[in-house]
Amino acid sequence: MRQTVIIKGNNYGLSVFLDPETPMEELLSTLQKKFQESARFFRGANMAVSFEGRTLTSEEINTIVNTICENSEIEISCVIDTDKAREAFFKRALSEKAKEEADGKTSGDGQFYKGTLRSGQVLEAEGSIIILGDVNPGARIVAKGNIIVLGALRGTAIAGLGGRKHAIVVALEMDPIQIRIGEVTARMNGRLKASEHAQIAYLNLGTIHIGSLSQEVIDEVSVS
Repeated sequence: MRQTVIIKGNNYGLSVFLDPETPMEELLSTLQKKFQESARFFRGANMAVSFEGRTLTSEEINTIVNTICENSEIEISCVIDTDKAREAFFKRALSEKAKEEADGKTSGDGQFYKGTLRSGQVLEAEGSIIILGDVNPGARIVAKGNIIVLGALRGTAIAGLGGRKHAIVVALEMDPIQIRIGEVTARMNGRLKASEHAQIAYLNLGTIHIGSLSQEVIDEVSVS
């Protein structure tokens, strides 16, 4: 299935790919759904956003930014384009905040990690963690709380370490090698079908279930 909108984390916030052949109205509808589905995980986030895939007018950029803000609790600090000089300027302007989050400074809701986890890397968190980037095959995330991947999860995710059975794993692109929640492990190895929607993994009656992230599912899952 061809994805017309792909949202990934980068060093400064979010990168949004927009299919160049899809009508703008359809792209806006897809954006609305994607950010509504993951709104609770962006709560209070302040980040930059960049757009890829197609050339946008100022009016289109404003419309897209408004769509994101209206369907999530993200505060967009700036829009970064692909011009290297302007990117360097925004990098300096955001460096202090980016460093604080990349260093893993925590709040009551958990911590942020910005960057791609590559094969052989292990990231551990004492609570919940939000990853602004991809988790490649061979990489592993271990958290006592929830794991939220604002990108592709293709490695191993271990949530609820220590037996917290109400922990969850969420990814914008869910294709893990293995997921463990509490004491239960599930091996995926390419068994999941591609989806345009964010997906959630949770424990129910001793079995790990994976499906599209929807309000109905969120209501059913008791998040610790």
